[in-house]
Parts: sequence; structure tokens; C-alpha cells
Amino acid sequence: MSSPTARPATAAGPVAGAGAGREAGARPASGRRFGSRPPGGRSAAPRARRHLPSTPWLFAAPGLVIVCAFVLYPFVSTLVDSFTDRRALVAGHWVGLANFTEMLHDDAFWIGLRNSALYMVVVVPALVVLPLLLALLVHKKIPGIGFFRSAFYTPVVASIVVVGLIWVWMLDDRGLINSVLEAVGIGKVGFLSDQWLLLLSAMFVTVWKGLGYYMIIYLSALANVPRELHEAASVDGAGAFRRFLTVTVPAVRSTMVLVGALSSVAAFKVFSEVYVMAGPKGGPAGEDTTLVMLVERTGTGLTGRVGYASAISVVVFVITLGLMLLVLRADRKEDA
Repeated sequence: MSSPTARPATAAGPVAGAGAGREAGARPASGRRFGSRPPGGRSAAPRARRHLPSTPWLFAAPGLVIVCAFVLYPFVSTLVDSFTDRRALVAGHWVGLANFTEMLHDDAFWIGLRNSALYMVVVVPALVVLPLLLALLVHKKIPGIGFFRSAFYTPVVASIVVVGLIWVWMLDDRGLINSVLEAVGIGKVGFLSDQWLLLLSAMFVTVWKGLGYYMIIYLSALANVPRELHEAASVDGAGAFRRFLTVTVPAVRSTMVLVGALSSVAAFKVFSEVYVMAGPKGGPAGEDTTLVMLVERTGTGLTGRVGYASAISVVVFVITLGLMLLVLRADRKEDA
């Protein structure tokens, strides 16, 4: 028969053991409390570093310096000079709107404005439509298509001066094209001596050089057109031309607006093609001079009229800005 006095001691044992277990479990095995620092003095959890408010500006500073030095300062300087009579080696004086008034009576300005506007009217539609058709031709994945894509893009990476000289040699009176025309009995054509043929030749060079660049832009847009749309149109009996008008064109319409805006600004500010093919004087009697060529011819040299050239530059900027706004406004109306 067991002794009754042994029961309390036995019962108290588990209770004490459980309490000791809870107390022991409240502390880690390493003897540290939760949240306490390790022996090195650092917290176990990583702490967020505090950044100064000026830290983002330090990263943006190099770009801002470049923009201010090469964009904002020249723009403000040109705008101020347009209201002065500054020359290349002479400090200018404030003349107000005298340069803009003189511009209205300057025949060279109107010739340049006519040629720049005509250049834009002819070149922009070609650079909007032809690269799209070219992109449709090379969009399909067939063996050897990479070679044709590279070939079409090659004129883009070529120097415009080199391209212009090549076409000058080909279109010259003793060039390749006139030699072929003489051989077939047609006779020589004054591509570089006739006022309008010279301007059209420069337009052709601009379109030829820009096809590959805008083709790449259209290829990226065509890659996002769902194939299901073409398949559904084919099931409904739509042919290739019908699918082009009802599926492809609406799908790349925003890209066409972008290409139109870029090409219109570039065409209105054309300089290199006409300068290389027509010469510094702008062709026969200067009739092929563009506005940017007029700025270069008026504002350079020891006797250059920097103030008057700046006024023409301001007009070019206002016109190109207006073109961009018109294109964007037309795009918004179609979206509405």
C-alpha cells in the first residue's frame, strides 16, 4: 500500500516542469531575447537606409547639364538674337520686330518657305505609305528574309553626304542614268540643272534613305497585330487588299500618325540632301533653297547676319511646332 504523502510531491513535479519548460521556451537556445542585438552590436533585421532629398537630383544632374547647355541655352539665345541686329563679329542692338518685318519683304524667304512646304507635301505621304508596304513584304518569316531587311535598312546607316554624292554622280549629265538614257535613244535629262527636277531628285533621295528607318517602326507595330483578326476577316471572305484596309491600317493607325509627325518635321527642316545636290547657292539662281539652307547662308561667315538668321529659325520652329500640334489634334479627333 503506497504512502499518501508521496502524491503531492509527484503531482507538483509535472507542474513545475511545465512552468520551467514555458520559461525556457521564452528564451532562445542561444540565451538572447527576441529583438536583442547580436554580439557584434548590429541588428539581425536589415535597416532601411535614409536618402537625402537631393539624391535623385544628383543622378539627373549630368543629363540636365547637357540639356541646358546644348538645348535650352541655344534656344533662348536664338530667341533673344531674333530681336536684335547682331552680326558674327558685332554685338547686336535691340531692333524689336524689324527682322520679322524684313522677312515679309524678302523674296529669298518666300522661296525657301515654298520649297520647304512643297518638300513636306511630297515626301510625307510617301514616307507614311511606302514603308508600311515594305514592312508588309518583309514581315513574313521565310528563309532569307533577314537579308532583305538588312538590305532595305542599309541606306539608313549610310552617311547622308555619301548618299548624296552617289546620287549626284548617278544623276549628273555624264552620270550612269543619263548614259543609259542616251543609249536607249531618249537623250539626257537635266536632273541637276532644272529647278524642279533637282528638287524632285532631292525628294527621291530623302524617301529612298528614310524607307528602312520607318519600315522598322512599322515592323514593330505589325508584330502586335493579332493574327486572329486576319483569320476572322479571311473567314468572312475578305481578300488581301480588304484585310489591309480593314485590319492592318486600323491596327497601325497610331504608328502612321507617329511616322507622319516625324517625317513632316524632318522634311520641313531638310538641309543635307538639297545642299549636297544643289550646292551652297541652292541650285539654279537659288530657286531650290530651303529655309534651313537660308538660315545657314545668312547667318554664317564673317559678315553673317546672326539676328536675321535667328528670326528665320524662330519661324521654322513655330511652323514645325504647329505641324506637330495639328497632327496630334487630328489623331485625337479620330480617337474620339
